[in-house]
Amino acid sequence: MKDQQIMRLKNKVAIITGAAAGIGAATVKLFAAEGARVVVADWNEAGARALAQEIGESAFPIAVDVRNSAAVRSMVSACVERFGKLDVLVNNAGKGALGTVVTANEEEWDDIVSINLKSIFLCSKFAIPIMASSGGGVIVNTASNIAQVGIKDRAAYVAAKGGVASLTRAMALDHAAENIRVNAVCPGVIWSTYFDKMLQEVPDPDAFIAGLKARAPMGRVGQPEEIASMMLWLASEESSFATGGMFTVDGGMTAW
Repeated sequence: MKDQQIMRLKNKVAIITGAAAGIGAATVKLFAAEGARVVVADWNEAGARALAQEIGESAFPIAVDVRNSAAVRSMVSACVERFGKLDVLVNNAGKGALGTVVTANEEEWDDIVSINLKSIFLCSKFAIPIMASSGGGVIVNTASNIAQVGIKDRAAYVAAKGGVASLTRAMALDHAAENIRVNAVCPGVIWSTYFDKMLQEVPDPDAFIAGLKARAPMGRVGQPEEIASMMLWLASEESSFATGGMFTVDGGMTAW
């Protein structure tokens, strides 16, 4: 006989950005299964709506540009109007791009930094007062293991994710007295729709996959659900003494 499922997020309300696919979608599904009511926030309105419909009444889709202050403010207000409060914010929206500081243009740089870093500033700016007014909350940011080790030809992305790590620590210190915990998950290579697309474009798909697997000592690519599990732990009371931390989930890549 199976043990009764522990509802780790029962009666909690969460906003998850970048929620329509990949890590975000896996996190939405897991949070909902653990009892949370979830705002499925993504620029892809159709994707957000489809996922929310799949989950049911506990999920509420919102189309949002996380780079835009007014749009983010509206998202947080809509969450409170719909569910009455906000307990957990998962800042997961992100985007990558190739380029060094020489080859990347200024527009690309600004876009990558805005989506990956400025979005955390904006979402947290409007979420924290709501959390503080009700006694506290949790923020989980998606950083990256490259915030710790770097990678070639991704200058803007590495800079932005490094900023996420530093901002996470700053926010944890600034808001600990308000009972708001702030941590970051640092994923390694996680399978995504981006890689699905790449398989259609690369000349040797098998070599491409082998190259991804070879980046980690565990010899495989991670799955979105494995990152969602860390998100859940950080969002729950099981991690009640954790704040300001970087939690790496990368198959041992940063241990090379």
